[in-house]
Amino acid sequence: MSFNTLTYYWREAFASIFRNSWLSIASVGTVAVSLLILGFFSLLVVNANNFTRDLESGLEIRAFLKDGQSKDSIKKIKSEIDKISGISMAEFIPKEQALEEMKKSFGNRKEVLEGLQNDNPLPDGFRVRVSQADQIPVLAGKLSAIAGVDQVVYGHGLVERLVTATKWVRLAGVAILVFLCIAAIFLISTTTRMSVFARRKEIGIMILLGATNWFVRFPYILEGMILGFVGAVFAASAVYVGYISLSAYLEQSLPFVQPITDQETILTVLGGIMGMGLLIGAIGSSFSIRKFLKI
Repeated sequence: MSFNTLTYYWREAFASIFRNSWLSIASVGTVAVSLLILGFFSLLVVNANNFTRDLESGLEIRAFLKDGQSKDSIKKIKSEIDKISGISMAEFIPKEQALEEMKKSFGNRKEVLEGLQNDNPLPDGFRVRVSQADQIPVLAGKLSAIAGVDQVVYGHGLVERLVTATKWVRLAGVAILVFLCIAAIFLISTTTRMSVFARRKEIGIMILLGATNWFVRFPYILEGMILGFVGAVFAASAVYVGYISLSAYLEQSLPFVQPITDQETILTVLGGIMGMGLLIGAIGSSFSIRKFLKI
């Protein structure tokens, strides 16, 4: 592609934008609104995934030991647990520590457990964390098969429902994001089609004079990319300001809600919005002019 041709493409793209200023503003507004919704929902999905990961990472298995286990036997059990693939951490919890943790969980009512200090009925055990929450039932079965393990507890039923729920949350998030992307492409395509339709005679004359489809198409694609990028800039700026303000408000008003404030994650989402703006503009313009060309 020669420099003169490239200059022509850029000149035509900007000339078309300013010549059809109202349609250009409408296109920018359409992209901005679409990507604004898409951006906020993307951050919502990121926060939902982070929340579900935190829930999953908090899930644990308790493997209670049979009474009378020696130190060597406990070490052997620990070694057997460490050999199981999928287990990320195994911590031995003596029954004295288990009783202290139970007292803490009772809070101001811990005095009801004072009588257990000299006659502790709790068994020694292991607190086990896993790499993937959906593997908990399988790993619990492997733990129960280890010699010296009396009982394995992991919240049977609740864990399975939680894992299923988190999978559906992720699938729903991806599905809605795809839907919003398609809707944004359709909107920019519809808006750009109005601009192309207004210049259909000009396009027909260029084709009759021997212009190739690509020569006619590229300025419109470039125009769509410019409009899409400008709309994405507005959307990304609004998403950033709005999300930072909302995060600060939630952290002050609802301390138990911890939205993601990592700048790298937020900027990655905003970068995706900018890329989507360029892509939506290019695809929308390409669809819009397709019917006027000899494909």
